[in-house]
Amino acid sequence: MTFRRGIRLGIDVGKARVGVARCDPDGMLATPLETVARAEEPVRRIVALAQEHEAIELVVGLPLNLSGDDTPSTQDSRDFAGALADASGLPVRLVDERLTTVTAHQALRSSGRSQRNSRNIVDQIAAVVLLQHAIDVEKQTGRAPGDLISRAAPPHHG
Repeated sequence: MTFRRGIRLGIDVGKARVGVARCDPDGMLATPLETVARAEEPVRRIVALAQEHEAIELVVGLPLNLSGDDTPSTQDSRDFAGALADASGLPVRLVDERLTTVTAHQALRSSGRSQRNSRNIVDQIAAVVLLQHAIDVEKQTGRAPGDLISRAAPPHHG
């Protein structure tokens, strides 16, 4: 089984904020990177982060409900991932993120942080959980995680 070497960014898309995490080139550890407000052109900021960190791929969380169906946030994540794919030119993978935000909140609670005081970091932690899971799955299976977004060619007007 081979792991594709290179830095990846994990992206947790929320209504108000987008959490961003990164991993080292060997995929040993995902770490928090930044929280980007949705009001502040998050796609452009994430593309800049991807370039700055020389990312090979973007991993975007796909929120599904516990039975695997779409939620109100699912289409928002798909649209955001599509915008990232268009703007960055990088491969973008949608990865099931069920329970990542719950896991992030549990981790913050167990570290003694209140939910109110950890609003800015919880999105980053959710992105870390998502990215670490994606890396671990790839290492265990030898397959890239989630679904690669393929961008359709623009319609031809003639």
